[in-house]
Amino acid sequence: MSALPISSVDAAPTLLRCDLEYQVYQPSHFIFQIQCAHSPDQQVLAETLTATPNVLLRQSTDSFGNRIFRCDAQPGQLNIRYDASVWIDRWLPHGGEREAEISEIPDDVLPYLMPSRFCPSDTMGADGRYLFGHLPRGPQRVEAICQWIRDNIAYQIGTSHPTTTALDAFQQRAGVCRDFAHLAITFCRSLNIPARLVGGYCHFQEPPQDFHAVIEAWIGGRWIMFDPTRLAEPMNVVRVATGLDAKNTAFTTVYGAFLMTHMHIQVSHEGVPPSDNPDPVQATVRRLVPL
Repeated sequence: MSALPISSVDAAPTLLRCDLEYQVYQPSHFIFQIQCAHSPDQQVLAETLTATPNVLLRQSTDSFGNRIFRCDAQPGQLNIRYDASVWIDRWLPHGGEREAEISEIPDDVLPYLMPSRFCPSDTMGADGRYLFGHLPRGPQRVEAICQWIRDNIAYQIGTSHPTTTALDAFQQRAGVCRDFAHLAITFCRSLNIPARLVGGYCHFQEPPQDFHAVIEAWIGGRWIMFDPTRLAEPMNVVRVATGLDAKNTAFTTVYGAFLMTHMHIQVSHEGVPPSDNPDPVQATVRRLVPL
């Protein structure tokens, strides 16, 4: 094998809960990607999904194999709750993995070498090669990319928006996890390293809790996960969706008029069950309490 598995001795499954609440103002259609992925690096041990009011949930998978569910919602309040228990068994690099030559890249991996909407590796190719082209090839070069981003891009909530690209983040020198991931993916692709975005759950030491974006690079004949923000350890990220960039991994897409009124994510890597009365400070979107 070309990588080392995470030791499962004395480990506990990750337990999580995702609570979403929306105020719907007109008949709307919701598309969600919040269910944990069935993938080689993790096993979904148990899960439940409920919606209030009791709307019809239509489940399927997208072209990337991501699990999605859809529903129609009438005006009023819509609540979605997802609980899961997940066992993560992920491989980490040992440092000796070799970057693949172009001719060696499998057909199903090749799309992750191409520019995409948020990762203009063609436009930024010269930047990537100037900054990292001279470095030793392998996982250490991907980690050097991630470290450069940490050192040069400020992690600042509110500095980007849904249409911010890697080039935008590079120029403004600020962004959030998805911007860090897009920039790392862009630099990797500019060096002929296939890379993709992974959206998922993990526990943050500082509130609020939220969905998290990391990357995977194709090195040593397998996908290896890196976190450009270093807010999470790769072995603790619960995979939800994988894609070329954020356009393939959005946790909610809505066609209609709505307002998200509450979002609370609980994640325990020590097997602690979620609370029915969680600390509101940890909520990503807090309910407005009338005075």
